[in-house]
Amino acid sequence: MSDTATRGERLAPAASAAPPTRRSGLLSVRTLLMLVALVLLLVAPIYVQEFWLRTGFAVFGAIIGAIGLNLLVGTTGQLSLAHAFFLAVGAITYVYVSGEPGGTAEAVGGLGLPPVLGMVAGVLLAGVAGLLFSPVAARLRGIYLGVASLGLVFIGQHVLNTYTSVTGGFNGRTTPDFALFGFSFGNSDPDLFVAGVKFGEAERLWYLGLALALVSYLFARNLLRSRAGRALQTLRDSEVAAAVMGVNVQQYKARVFLVSSMYAGLAGVLYALSIGSVAPESFALDLSVLYLAMIVLGGLGSVGGAALGALFVTALPLVFQEYAGSLPLVSEPGQGGVSAGQAARLLFGLTIVLVVLFEPAGLVGLGKRITGLFRRKSRTTAPTAPSHPPAQGSTT
Repeated sequence: MSDTATRGERLAPAASAAPPTRRSGLLSVRTLLMLVALVLLLVAPIYVQEFWLRTGFAVFGAIIGAIGLNLLVGTTGQLSLAHAFFLAVGAITYVYVSGEPGGTAEAVGGLGLPPVLGMVAGVLLAGVAGLLFSPVAARLRGIYLGVASLGLVFIGQHVLNTYTSVTGGFNGRTTPDFALFGFSFGNSDPDLFVAGVKFGEAERLWYLGLALALVSYLFARNLLRSRAGRALQTLRDSEVAAAVMGVNVQQYKARVFLVSSMYAGLAGVLYALSIGSVAPESFALDLSVLYLAMIVLGGLGSVGGAALGALFVTALPLVFQEYAGSLPLVSEPGQGGVSAGQAARLLFGLTIVLVVLFEPAGLVGLGKRITGLFRRKSRTTAPTAPSHPPAQGSTT
């Protein structure tokens, strides 16, 4: 074989390496877009109004809870309607550990510990509650697990309404302001100015929610890419196949319930900080249904999809309520017609039906389909490399 043919064989792998180069370029563009979005989120408190900051903080808390539920339902395939209960455990634990005795009634107690300890206690106790429920989840599947978790919500409602010394009963109790190492997120002590803008409660809570949501997102992404994440996905596809491959089914079910419940506990703490007070009625079954709507809309099994679904379901009613007077067919409270809350429910209810019918992969699947169209279009319009005739002396 001639030297020219040998050089041709050496050049062949280089030519086939073009698709990885294109893929790395797409990844770099995606990374660049994520960095731009992060920068915009960091500078947003300087330019946007307080309404958007408080809405964003509520969205950050919902993102954390949706990611936790998606790990359980979307990744592992375990249907759970008990997410509201685990949020309640985190929220109530925070207000009891960090709150002072008194409040709405003399019988309401509190430990008065630093708020960061209350947050950690809420996350840990919610995880313990999920771990205690995991043996039930290990024995049930599908709709039977969903019904069992539904019973947990009803039991939790009764317990929370009964122990008024902890929860405040039907009247609830006020959420203590969050503070970290003497820096308060609930007031202007100490005063803080950035670019001439005073950073009060809304601005400080925005950064707290952003940091916690970002850490939760990165942890979930790394978990799914690890060996444990692959085991959870195998468990979703087939428990028998997972057991044959050496996966301890009951152990992994317990672990994912633990992690999902801890996510819910943290989301419950942010939920309590967002609304300013908590009551047992704040954690009814409809809250669990909303979280299921988040992960279905965003895309089951996708961390980014859970974040998109949480953004849509959480922000939509708040935006409708704020701009009810400017939106067509939406009336302000007390004026009759379709209220902002009803319009929001109708809209994302209709969206759920359309997603299930036409795009079961959710908003993430829709995004992939759109980007796929652009990729195919770029490939068809890209110039093809000219073909060179074989050099003289080469062998066929």
